[in-house]
Amino acid sequence: MKELTRAEEQVMQILWELESAFVKEVIERIPEPKPAYNTVSTIVRILEKKGFVGHVAFGKSHRYHPLITKKEYTRKFMKGFVRNYFSNSYRDMVSFFAKEEQVSLSELEEVKRMVEEQIKKQSS
Repeated sequence: MKELTRAEEQVMQILWELESAFVKEVIERIPEPKPAYNTVSTIVRILEKKGFVGHVAFGKSHRYHPLITKKEYTRKFMKGFVRNYFSNSYRDMVSFFAKEEQVSLSELEEVKRMVEEQIKKQSS
């Protein structure tokens, strides 16, 4: 799966939220300064060529919808992220964020709880 540019990801976030939308509706959700209609239209067509977005035609207008779920993209993106930045080690990634970021004790406890649940599931 290809990675998304920031602009493409911004449009996909909006499409995942709306589930389907015309270009005009996507633009309405983008914060100021808003890009030109043609810019967003081009981004959506690129997303369609990449296989992330499909459309339904209404005359000359198109209503676009995601072809991949946010969860699916996140899973594949994170696998690449861990591979490229942490030598494919989830341990190194968790260690990095625990040490480098201001992670609260409650967040660390929640992560620990989630890991323990996964250990139980995999042990069964």
